Amino acid sequence: MNRKIKLDEPIIPTVIDKINFQDIFYEEEPYLSNGLIENTLIENERIDLLTLSKIHLKNVTFIDSTFYQIDMTDVIFENCDLSNLDLSNARLNRVRFERCKLLGSNFTKANISNSIFNECIANLTNFAEARFKQVIFDEASLRNAYFYDCVLNKVGFENCDINDIDFTDTSLKGIDLSTSSFQHITLDLESLRGCTVSTEQAIGFASLLGLKIV
Repeated sequence: MNRKIKLDEPIIPTVIDKINFQDIFYEEEPYLSNGLIENTLIENERIDLLTLSKIHLKNVTFIDSTFYQIDMTDVIFENCDLSNLDLSNARLNRVRFERCKLLGSNFTKANISNSIFNECIANLTNFAEARFKQVIFDEASLRNAYFYDCVLNKVGFENCDINDIDFTDTSLKGIDLSTSSFQHITLDLESLRGCTVSTEQAIGFASLLGLKIV
């Protein structure tokens, strides 16, 4: 696919050994690197200031867990369930989410760069006050997702379901929503300035201005 936004892909060795998430419990500092975590359930864990580097997580399910201020660089989540996971104040760089569930996940005040959410279900996800730079949402479901007071710098929404998404106090200047679908969207008119939309979407936005189209 010829993307308008270019991303740096996660840098992970072609051959990596399997590791256990529990290995982190034996470290003086919460740090995991260079490994594959596969077919694992991570439940009722709270680890602050966790660092993940060059990690591939595959078929991992998180339940009732919090990773406050997690730092992730060169990480792939593949077919993982991160629903309701608390990742507030996270730092993500070169992170790839492939076919993941992120229902109700918490990314408030996160800094996310060079990352992609591909074919993910991220309905009700909270991105309030997050900062995005070179991030792509590709064929993602973002119904009722919350993007309040975010900074969007080179962010793509490609063929996404963004029905009932909330962009209040978030500038969409330079953002292209034309390939995404929605019936209702929450934003203020100032936020819409400079946004690229389709003709059909423009007609819908016109109603926000009180215009009658005949």
